[in-house]
Amino acid sequence: MSKEHPGAPMVEWKALSCQVIAVAVEGEVGDWAAYIGAVDGRDHEKEWPEVAKYGAKLDRRIAEILFPQFKKLKWRA
Repeated sequence: MSKEHPGAPMVEWKALSCQVIAVAVEGEVGDWAAYIGAVDGRDHEKEWPEVAKYGAKLDRRIAEILFPQFKKLKWRA
């Protein structure tokens, strides 16, 4: 799912299972990173922000497979 608002950084999340979400987040300087985390699995629309904030950072190679549309941005080291 994508959360795009005009002028806002791009954010997209994908459920890898009922209780695991991966989230890609565009930074304020045109970079990006992706995170993974466990959730209750009750409402991914409400759970993805916690993964974006507190999740474990994904390896770039895996993140690019999950979120190829972000590859045009610089990876956040």
